[in-house]
Amino acid sequence: MHEQLQQPEQHEAEPRDGPRIYVASLSDYNAGILHGTWLDATDDESAMESQISTMLERSPTAAREGLPAEEWAIHDYEGFGPLRLGEYDSLGTIARLASGIAEHGPAFSAWAAYVGLDSDELDQFEDHYLGEWDSLESYAESLLDDLGAPALLDQLPAWLQPYVALDIAAFARDLELGGDIAMMQTDTHTVFLFSGR
Repeated sequence: MHEQLQQPEQHEAEPRDGPRIYVASLSDYNAGILHGTWLDATDDESAMESQISTMLERSPTAAREGLPAEEWAIHDYEGFGPLRLGEYDSLGTIARLASGIAEHGPAFSAWAAYVGLDSDELDQFEDHYLGEWDSLESYAESLLDDLGAPALLDQLPAWLQPYVALDIAAFARDLELGGDIAMMQTDTHTVFLFSGR
């Protein structure tokens, strides 16, 4: 029988520096100069805004032309798992996502990819997370055990028992198709499972 994977003390595949973003000055970028900074995305919005302001104040293009650099965009990021950040995603959204990833690991990234980056459901991660499993079938088998299905089969007459079996794969498929379970593949050939929304 398959079991739920043990959760390690530290998150597997955790980025070296945690979730972070690279923001670049657009006036410099348009002038062919790469000028920007990496930010710890778990910082709050105001801390990131302050760091961006400092980066913009040091703009080589602004210093050369005497005009302030005011516009910036996200040009790179790491540590967000399957999430795809846009150039102009809000710092508040990014901080919220990064904090969830820092607290819960890659499973939170999968949850955010499932419900949406700006969803109010992000805060419901702990209510819906069913764990990391070898497969959906592993979870379905465990659920059937918890529900007492094997014991019910044992109550059948002895002559009938060899002809009756649980179709675990069909049960797993129906859990997903019926919306009871959402499954997100991991990079390590396991799955994150969430109860239906």
